[in-house]
Amino acid sequence: MADESTRARADELRREIERHNALYYIEDSPEITDGEYDVLFRELRALEEAHPDLVTADSPTRRVGSPGKGAGAAAGEHLGPVRHAFPMLSLENAMDRSEIEAWFARTLAALGAVEPPAWTVEPKVDGLGVEVVYRGGALEVASTRGDGEVGQDITRTLVTIPSVPARLGGRHVPSVVDLRGEVFMRREDLARLNEALEEAGEPTFKNPRNAAVGSLRQKDPRVSAGRPLAVAFYALGRCEGWRPRGQAGLLAWMADSGLPTHPADLWRSCGAPEEVLDFHDQVLARRDGLPFEVDGLVVKLDLFRHQEELGERSRSPRWAVAWKFPPLEAATRVLAIDAQVGRTGTITPRAVLEPVAIGGVTVRHATLHNFDQVRRLDVRVGDRVVVTRAGDVIPQVVRVLQEERRGEPAPLAPPARCPACDSPARREEGEVYLRCPSAACPAQFRRRLRHFAQKSAMDIEGLGEKLVDQLVERGLVRDLADLYALDARSVAELERMGERSAANLLAAVDASRGRPLARCLHALGVRHVGEHVAEVLAGRFGGIDGIMDASREELEAVHEVGPAVAASVRAFFEAQENRALVGRLRGRGVRFVPVERRTGGALEGLTLVFTGTLPHLSRGRARALATAAGARVAGSVSRETDYVVAGEEAGAKRERALALGVSVIDEAEFLRMTGASL
Repeated sequence: MADESTRARADELRREIERHNALYYIEDSPEITDGEYDVLFRELRALEEAHPDLVTADSPTRRVGSPGKGAGAAAGEHLGPVRHAFPMLSLENAMDRSEIEAWFARTLAALGAVEPPAWTVEPKVDGLGVEVVYRGGALEVASTRGDGEVGQDITRTLVTIPSVPARLGGRHVPSVVDLRGEVFMRREDLARLNEALEEAGEPTFKNPRNAAVGSLRQKDPRVSAGRPLAVAFYALGRCEGWRPRGQAGLLAWMADSGLPTHPADLWRSCGAPEEVLDFHDQVLARRDGLPFEVDGLVVKLDLFRHQEELGERSRSPRWAVAWKFPPLEAATRVLAIDAQVGRTGTITPRAVLEPVAIGGVTVRHATLHNFDQVRRLDVRVGDRVVVTRAGDVIPQVVRVLQEERRGEPAPLAPPARCPACDSPARREEGEVYLRCPSAACPAQFRRRLRHFAQKSAMDIEGLGEKLVDQLVERGLVRDLADLYALDARSVAELERMGERSAANLLAAVDASRGRPLARCLHALGVRHVGEHVAEVLAGRFGGIDGIMDASREELEAVHEVGPAVAASVRAFFEAQENRALVGRLRGRGVRFVPVERRTGGALEGLTLVFTGTLPHLSRGRARALATAAGARVAGSVSRETDYVVAGEEAGAKRERALALGVSVIDEAEFLRMTGASL
């Protein structure tokens, strides 16, 4: 019988684990690392094993995932429930070599096989667990893991991932099959997405799993389609009509059926535990260089008959284990906490650290995300903190070593004024970020100028970060229109320029005067207006004056423009300084080339979707031709789509169109219909 202090500790652990489960599975905002969670979970499990009277029916050690809110919870309230035919269980963890060796011994003893069994070893990808059901070879429904019994319906968003086939191929097609996998984001893609979100003044994602969750739980699948998501399938649930003999055969069948699975060099079939140990060391040595986040390996008995013989516990199978890698984290000291200002005025705190090596990389700065996070962590200058790179593109502070705090350093208060221009900082209702409201803020302007010049906007080749800094510091460019008044002598005198480089830059600036309306609108940096929304607005209103003068109601009436976008566009053009900027740009020759429409054209009133790489047309040119011919260009395929224009490497959108009976045409047919020429 447990004493009162042990019972109190078990209760405390259960409450803390439930809180972190809710943060992780429901709110998508974990406060601690996987390693820290494992320490809490293992302590509770040890207490319950030593004192069975402590075990409760609703203990987190007896359940999978979120605390009983698998469907329709929190961030996913708009998503319907999907009950899994077979539960999606969690995995037992092994934290080091001694624990994996003990697991091998238990498994072999329980199996009692005369012949040594085979093992399959796969990467444990850091993402969101999903299940996809194929019936008769056609994709029927997709869902999240949820609480293991019931997940959330994400069919409309998961099918936007190009690698997910609408129909299974290959030699064997089960009549019904439930496939389990992990949706994730590659490191490079997450870095680019976070940079774009930060530029737009939107919250960034802390790690690949959060990025996957946030992207798949969107109400609008067009947002999901714009996110660089990937998926790796690796397990079966229900399988009727045909199934492989074991896990290695399953992975081979998935590849043959057109399903994305683990890269061939990251999984292995092993004949003995010693081979598993060797493969673990090989993958661990490659960990930092892998294109996506891997936090361990999953070891499974290969043959399904062996798996069925061992069976499952209440929350995990006996035939598989997750052998976790050591966390990529280290302790160091906070030397200072500064603040950075983004293009839209977002003020973000950042810890300046004593340099520390984490996974072979020297870390000198770590994000603190926002000032609410600074308060939650209670991080102060001089504190010793734990910094992690696990699952993050940018290092982050995960906790303060309070016991090592020296004296009583003052807590950090959010700045009352912008650190770059001293304007009063403010926080809009419902937002977590502080912002600088000044359009004249030099830190914002540098970011705005770089955004203005990028390839997807005005495409001014040669106008990079260092040159932008020089132009602003020397007072040659004080607003965006000043770019078009630069002279060759002033530019040539800049560091590392010269006459030839200056001439090339001015030629690129001159060429940008003729960019189409959508590119110019995107370049202005209106919050929430990326490339696609800019094209939608350009197609609807035709000219910059129509967009500037559109009411909020008129903007909201545009397909694919919601209330937040409409409010942002209206607020931007209600500001006199922004309208004046458009006037100055026009005065310097920027034409905001309007969309030319042909009424009564072959595409009048039709909805088109483009997918894959077209042989001759860029995506922007193709969309412009479609819009000019009267068509609406959408980002995803639905029953309302009239044509899908498919190029090379067309993926899920083409398959989705075929499944729905939507006409699929090539570039040549599209050009014939529009009457355009190359």
